[in-house]
Amino acid sequence: MTEERFVDVTRGGYAESVHRVAICAVDASGTVIEEAGDVKSPVFLRSAAKPFIAAAAVAGGVVARFRLEPREIAVMAASHSGEPYHVEAVRSILNKIGLDSSALQCGVQTPFDERAAQALRDAGEQPSVLHNNCSGKHAGILALCLAIGADTATYLRPDNPAQQQILAFCARLSDDDPTTWPVAVDGCGIPVYATGLRNGALAFARMATLSGIAPSDAEGLRVVRDAMLEFPHYVAGTGQFDTDLMLAGRGTIVSKAGAEGVHAVAAIAAGYGFAAKVLDGASRGRGPASISALRRLGVLDERQTRELTRFARPPVYNRAGDTVGEIVSRDNV
Repeated sequence: MTEERFVDVTRGGYAESVHRVAICAVDASGTVIEEAGDVKSPVFLRSAAKPFIAAAAVAGGVVARFRLEPREIAVMAASHSGEPYHVEAVRSILNKIGLDSSALQCGVQTPFDERAAQALRDAGEQPSVLHNNCSGKHAGILALCLAIGADTATYLRPDNPAQQQILAFCARLSDDDPTTWPVAVDGCGIPVYATGLRNGALAFARMATLSGIAPSDAEGLRVVRDAMLEFPHYVAGTGQFDTDLMLAGRGTIVSKAGAEGVHAVAAIAAGYGFAAKVLDGASRGRGPASISALRRLGVLDERQTRELTRFARPPVYNRAGDTVGEIVSRDNV
């Protein structure tokens, strides 16, 4: 095992805290392009797996049956920030499948986007289940249940046929065995699986290249990939890392973060998949580590890296709003 990468949290030029990061990049054949840290031990991909969950639903026939549009497919793969257009897209999916928000079991969440949250407060309204960052994913799983005749009331259970279909799809992408890998409960209630970063990177390499997998799986991935590229704001939101990284990529990068410091990328032009985990789970280390690695890999050029400076080197502020340090990958120091 090689040494991890490091992200320093500085104050006054001194490293006050350090985050250790494991990373892996592979091509579609599984050949390792770069790795650091433990890339074999299982890591819960959390929301980084959402594009594959959406692709499983697409492969299960939801687009044709319910005439879903690309923006709706993008929000199925999203950790959205609860802006009005996100809520509208999720509501549109529910309308098309004949359900309402009461069918969603992901829980109520205040929008990540502060303007959206303030608009609710100003209107005297409470957040709803539609504002949950996972509501699009849940709507997509409900659509899959209806497409295959599974029970929508139990869609969170691992033994629901829709979840079994999703887990099998995800396992095929990463060359895993869905009967043996660790499965737990995600923050939004659905089954979440763990796999090594090398396997996770392989799944994203296959999303980048659409090779090495069955044609039906590749078509599901293509539909989701293209929707995310066409509607990057639906994948995260205004000023969010995934959205801005895809905008900087100009059609060559699919980006998806997950909780506890997970991040993954399908680098289409390079044909690479990339997966990373900030080992202590701190999300503040995600941007600096990933952008530094993507620049080394040639996925981002200098101009694109500059466009992403606020994620690559986020400032540390004091209470008065003064910049007193930064969060930066040690490779960039």
